[in-house]
Amino acid sequence: MLPIISGGHSTYQDTFVSDLLIYYPEPFVLSKQTWNTIIEFWHLDLSLTDTFMQDYYSKFGPAPRTPSCMLRSYLLSIKLKVTSITVWVSMLKECPLYAILSGFPANDTPGIGTFYDFFDRMWLSDSNNLSPNERFVKPKVKKGKKHGDKTPTNTGTISSRLLPFLVRNPIKCNHSFGLIFKLYQHQFLNISVINGLINPSHLAIAGDGTPVRTAARIRRKRICNCKENGILKCNCKRLFSQPDCNGGWDSSRDCYFNGYHLYMFVASDSHSDLPIFPLLERASRHDMLSFLHSFFAMKSYLPQFKVEKMLLDSAMDAFPVYDYCRKQGIIPFIDLHKTNNSNYIYKDDFTLDKDGVPICKMGLRMYHDGIEKTKHRAKFRCPKADRNRGCFCETPCSDAKYGRTVHTQLKDDPRLINIPPRDSKEWKKEYDRRTSVERSNKREKEDYKLEGGRHRSSKMWYCRLYAIMMLQHLDAWEMPSVEAFQKTFKLTA
Repeated sequence: MLPIISGGHSTYQDTFVSDLLIYYPEPFVLSKQTWNTIIEFWHLDLSLTDTFMQDYYSKFGPAPRTPSCMLRSYLLSIKLKVTSITVWVSMLKECPLYAILSGFPANDTPGIGTFYDFFDRMWLSDSNNLSPNERFVKPKVKKGKKHGDKTPTNTGTISSRLLPFLVRNPIKCNHSFGLIFKLYQHQFLNISVINGLINPSHLAIAGDGTPVRTAARIRRKRICNCKENGILKCNCKRLFSQPDCNGGWDSSRDCYFNGYHLYMFVASDSHSDLPIFPLLERASRHDMLSFLHSFFAMKSYLPQFKVEKMLLDSAMDAFPVYDYCRKQGIIPFIDLHKTNNSNYIYKDDFTLDKDGVPICKMGLRMYHDGIEKTKHRAKFRCPKADRNRGCFCETPCSDAKYGRTVHTQLKDDPRLINIPPRDSKEWKKEYDRRTSVERSNKREKEDYKLEGGRHRSSKMWYCRLYAIMMLQHLDAWEMPSVEAFQKTFKLTA
């Protein structure tokens, strides 16, 4: 039977008031922290969930739980840092407030199977994982040579081959998490846009990958008869319980881990470090692969978002990435590899420093003298010249009044030559915002305990990840104070 939808969000609010007063005749004795949670969920309208999920229920059988109440209850469990569905079901039965806040009658709460049935409906695939359970064992990835070094790989070759392929073959919006993303986009991401927290027409995004540990070791077992035949080490397929996970190198902690590689895009110009789009890759994937796959997937799922600035770390320091940004009108703010310490020859008689600043014949860094955005070039002048006093260099290299000038063209080397220049205050100020994605990842992993889920399928990991992102947006929305809300609550009651 299809879920019964009556009244939408206003009905939920009326039911909440009446049921709360029955079980809590003196509701104002509840703690301020509890009231903050009540205020957030009071204003959280999830009525579109019922509309979007209507077609994923059968017309026959008993009446199911209202989808909006199931999603609201799951969000509340993560808000309260409950990592187990079994524990949460018990808490719903023991605490009437949690049931009422979810939208359920206090004496009739859903069981464990009801929650997992709801997750099945949100996942648009018969398989709980994206890969088949039977696959070959992947060789162990190489670790970095020094502290902070990522898995060694040729990022230039990867980007030069994969990037043009993704440009020619756009990623289709047929991923299994499509419905979960739809619920997130229409009820959270779009609301943040309406509230002015994100500007989709002039978007600056920061991207970064982070490890997500799902297990202490990879769970697999033999499905061949090689061991019975005396062959202890074979290259046959194994049966994996988590086929989308494998082993990777955690460069920040200098250790191996088993799980996913989460690549996240965040609106770096938002004051709340709001997440935009994530993708869970295998742990062995390098940041460059994850970045390209995630970026073009985001372009497919959010075509109305126009990216104008892109803030990335040195793992994406490859010429094809800069060239693509230049063609698409995106300003790249990408850190350079620390190993690139030598100067580069530019126009035969000049060299460029490691951050794209010309070096004069005396070996001095030249001074900035403006940017011509229409011509896509930056102007530098002699470091021993002054507009008023002229050039006072002992061996001048130009007859100009204030010394030699050099124009660096963006088209000559979009990797080193940036507008704004790399050593300018404007570039550094913008690049400092890249830490927004690191703060967002910290909130997901530490504050909302992303890795505490202990799930065994990509279906559940995507459900948990998107639920956490929903709460990040909810936390950023402006809410009335507890005192102001309680005054209106008295009038409503």
